[in-house]
Amino acid sequence: MPRSHVRSAEAAPDGETLSALLRRYDTAGEAVSCEPLTQGLLNRGYRLATTRGRFFLKHHLDGDRTAIARQHRVTQRLEALGVPVAPPVPDADGRTVAVIGGRCYALHPWIDGRHRDGGELTAPQCWRLGGLLGLVHTCLERVMRARTGDRRPPVEAAAAPEDTFAVIDELLTLIRGRRNRDSFDELAEHRLVERRALVERHAHRRPEADAVPVAGWVHGDFHPLNLLYRDTEPAAIVDWDRLGVQPRAEEAVRAAAIFFVRPDGTLELTKVRSYARAYRRAAGAGTSEMAAAVHRVWWERLNDFWMLRWRYQRRDRRADPQFPAAAALVVWWTREYDAVRDAFCG
Repeated sequence: MPRSHVRSAEAAPDGETLSALLRRYDTAGEAVSCEPLTQGLLNRGYRLATTRGRFFLKHHLDGDRTAIARQHRVTQRLEALGVPVAPPVPDADGRTVAVIGGRCYALHPWIDGRHRDGGELTAPQCWRLGGLLGLVHTCLERVMRARTGDRRPPVEAAAAPEDTFAVIDELLTLIRGRRNRDSFDELAEHRLVERRALVERHAHRRPEADAVPVAGWVHGDFHPLNLLYRDTEPAAIVDWDRLGVQPRAEEAVRAAAIFFVRPDGTLELTKVRSYARAYRRAAGAGTSEMAAAVHRVWWERLNDFWMLRWRYQRRDRRADPQFPAAAALVVWWTREYDAVRDAFCG
């Protein structure tokens, strides 16, 4: 079960912790090895080999046992509906969350598979990817409506240009104040100045506050590193930590902007079209819903600087490799707005 490309420096749980964990399970056996895999942004993961088999051990950093258990129940129900997931292994008492030393762990079956980005997918596989996300959304509605009724939290307002300008100014001050500037700093400064001009030019296109999108239960983080393939077929959707209610078509657009972005910051629109058609059919999403989602996600990307905030405000460079293509995509998407919208809606 490979994870994110970001390497982890976190040591594996010690032998005492592993023994305490595995004693809770009837069939897990005893630990043979436990190797850190890679570090996601929310949790830590380990490849655990025991005398009875292989497992994926997940350390939930947020430690909200109730929320974690809810995610587990959701994946169990999704599996029963035919969605490819990897629900946790229940312990002898039927529990799926183990709290040891104040930390929350979950044991999952090991899934042999690998990640595939959009460049590796054929047109039929792009169609199946869109259909899979549509299946996730429709099945989540079935699973969650029985638990929560039809209550919907308010949709977050679109970014305000004045707030964007303040962030740009703050980041430019930090970049220009660096003593030993490198090529990344030069690119970041160029993109920030460029972005300010774009936001000024398109400020009148901010999504209307009263334009309420169709909200639904979504995975919350659907992208290539959270989908495992076995050969050419999806084997498991993982990392359900951001499960929640959001505009559902926006998840489809965000996912496509990650799966199908090229290194030069353009989108493979032929593949996007196949993916989006399958998503609309599976989710029952109309073209107007998709067009609104394209507009809101474009505006979100135009006003978002999380990668630069990580680098310059948090001194965390894990997202740096993603920045060149992501920044170029915003400029290209703005220029090719109509073609992108048509690919999602045509």
